[in-house]
Amino acid sequence: MSDTPKFEVIDRRKFKAEEEHESASHTPEPEKAAPAEPETSSGGPRLVVNEASPEAASDPEETVELPPAPTAAESHEQKTAYDGASQRLEDIIRAQNPAMGPQPPVTFEGLVQQFYVSAMIQMGAGTQEGQRPRVDILGARTTIDLLGVLADKTKGNLNEAEDRMLQTVLFECRMAFMELTSMISLQGMQPPAPPPPGKR
Repeated sequence: MSDTPKFEVIDRRKFKAEEEHESASHTPEPEKAAPAEPETSSGGPRLVVNEASPEAASDPEETVELPPAPTAAESHEQKTAYDGASQRLEDIIRAQNPAMGPQPPVTFEGLVQQFYVSAMIQMGAGTQEGQRPRVDILGARTTIDLLGVLADKTKGNLNEAEDRMLQTVLFECRMAFMELTSMISLQGMQPPAPPPPGKR
């Protein structure tokens, strides 16, 4: 038995359908004997211990069971509800700030810029003068790797301007990362500074 905890993805649509079915049915079903599990108040992900064989645990793609993808009707209904909630939020914000215009639509360029800004902040950019930069080098590496995944997955689907922008941002982020890791390596190899001379 593996001691590594795994996350179980719970399909909320399944529970909703079961609740509707149970409320329509008046005859209670006999309870089946099942292993005792702690009940959770929310329908979100639960931490479970994988009791599968070690062979099955070695390949995470085989052990993860994802719920079925939402239907086109479910996606359309959710998108409509999301757009309505988003519009209500924007109306509230504009009522409090009448001079503010409508928010620009989210674009591919905006997505790439979000990754770029996040990576640069994680590498210490934007630190106010006189303050010591706070560097999250592992977080920066993850953000840059995500940009790489985005570049790989969108290859052939971008227009020339989008592809050039993505490749330029990825190049700049990787260069900044290499410069920063080079500085970190040099600082780690240097002997510590001698203590200041004591007062006599």
